[in-house]
Amino acid sequence: MAVYTHVPAEEIDAFLTRYDAGSLVSAKGIAEGVENSNYLLETSGPDGAGHRYILTLYEKRVDEADLPFFMDLLDHLGARGCLVPRFIADREGRRLQQLSGRPACLIEFLTGISVTEPTAAQTRAAGAALGKLHRAAEGFAGARRNSLDIAGWHDLARKCNGDFDRIAPGLGARVTQELAFLDAHWPTDLPHSVIHADLFPDNVLMLGDSVTGLIDFYFSCTDIRAYDLAVTHSAWCFSHDGATWFPKRGAALGAGYAEGFGLSQAEQAAFPILCRGAALRFLLTRAYDWINTPADALVTRKDPLAFLRRLDFYAASDPLELLGA
Repeated sequence: MAVYTHVPAEEIDAFLTRYDAGSLVSAKGIAEGVENSNYLLETSGPDGAGHRYILTLYEKRVDEADLPFFMDLLDHLGARGCLVPRFIADREGRRLQQLSGRPACLIEFLTGISVTEPTAAQTRAAGAALGKLHRAAEGFAGARRNSLDIAGWHDLARKCNGDFDRIAPGLGARVTQELAFLDAHWPTDLPHSVIHADLFPDNVLMLGDSVTGLIDFYFSCTDIRAYDLAVTHSAWCFSHDGATWFPKRGAALGAGYAEGFGLSQAEQAAFPILCRGAALRFLLTRAYDWINTPADALVTRKDPLAFLRRLDFYAASDPLELLGA
């Protein structure tokens, strides 16, 4: 369930009068996503030809104070040719509004669909798009701390209150072991930049083998640039349950990223450790939600063990294997 705040059509139509967007034709809640309430709007358009927009209402997980960072980042990326959905200003130049007691924005609609089982060709296109994003992000003046860095992982582990073994026997000890390893081995001298930090297949829009949009930047932050590729690797190169590794996708992702940006030798050497961090990050957020979400809640809990399996794979891998170099 992704629409947490239900907005009557009359309120949306009144909201649109602030913009040169035409009047409301239809509004449909979007089921995907777990952070915000999203509606797909169809309007008569400023020229009467019809237009589509995304209306987003920000729920508690997104800090309103972070929204100017996201807005400025997408403006910066869009101006440099990245296919990203920019925030639309109203007639008075305001991008951030209030609607139904929530911060709200009108956002560009991008065509395309999210794939559930990406091919190697689609994975290569995603890697190239991520590389182009990193190239376009150069020179962006904004910064935002990654709240899900190593310190954040320790905090999440503490908040799980020793309940990891309710998910699987021995999981608590495995998390403790991995946190100690990453504390000792996490690289500190690799290049940092603004990163997406959540480039799963459902955040990439595609038509065929071509990327038509990168969306959902609400985890974007300043961190190790190659860590962004590690997150993408963990998301694109395994089966959903984490039990099967697809080496052709790994090679395709590496080849695509090399087209758009590429890794240095130091980044390649550190890549398995960055991947271990990415796997632990999603294991912990899923474990926290699993432990703290009531069994009868409408939100579907995601299996933390899918990322434990990825973590175990990365712990036994070598750098050349992961990206097919």
